[in-house]
Amino acid sequence: MGIEVAFVVLLAAALNAGWNALIKVSGDRIAAMAVVTFMGALVSSMVLPFVDLPDPASWPLLALAIVLHTAYHFALPIAYNYGDLGQVYPISRGSAPLLVTLGAAVFAGEFLGTASLFGVIFLCAGVMALAFDRTSGLKRSPHAVLLALLTGMCIAAYTLVDGLGVRQAGSVMGFAVCLTIGDGLLTFLIALIWKVREMRTVVNTQLGSSMLAGGMQVGSYWMII
Repeated sequence: MGIEVAFVVLLAAALNAGWNALIKVSGDRIAAMAVVTFMGALVSSMVLPFVDLPDPASWPLLALAIVLHTAYHFALPIAYNYGDLGQVYPISRGSAPLLVTLGAAVFAGEFLGTASLFGVIFLCAGVMALAFDRTSGLKRSPHAVLLALLTGMCIAAYTLVDGLGVRQAGSVMGFAVCLTIGDGLLTFLIALIWKVREMRTVVNTQLGSSMLAGGMQVGSYWMII
């Protein structure tokens, strides 16, 4: 990995952690997530005229990726309802690399070198130690840990599908922009069914931070893609 790629990955991680923090400190986190992802979809729609649409061969994977990202958008705020940011975020993000490594080997035929594989294993082992912490782990907060692991599974699943889909898309940014429009709108529409009042409150009281978080969300995703 070149230093430029490493810098972009670290910047994307910082943006991702930033918008996660904004979701965590919001009142109704599901409503906040719906508004944030909708703001991200608006940002993406402004970029859409300037990118090439993905190849039709990638559309089935694009649709699956939208569903998986939407599932993640609901799993994450629900997990934050039960656990702290310092618990949920590391477990959800830290459990995903091992699952992605396994999925890449099975579905994409990609295998890590020995050093990289041990790095992933040690990373996941360290993060999973949080799940068994005596003060905040599985015994004290089982819902938070299990929901964080479910979120990690969503992250791993959409990471794998995104990676396969973007290779068929022909247009990397086209795939990324269409995905962030699709999952933002789908999340927003589903949340409207049962969180419309709470979403109105978010818009009235946290519009600025929601716009910022939406930009951070799509920006971090585009960098990784």
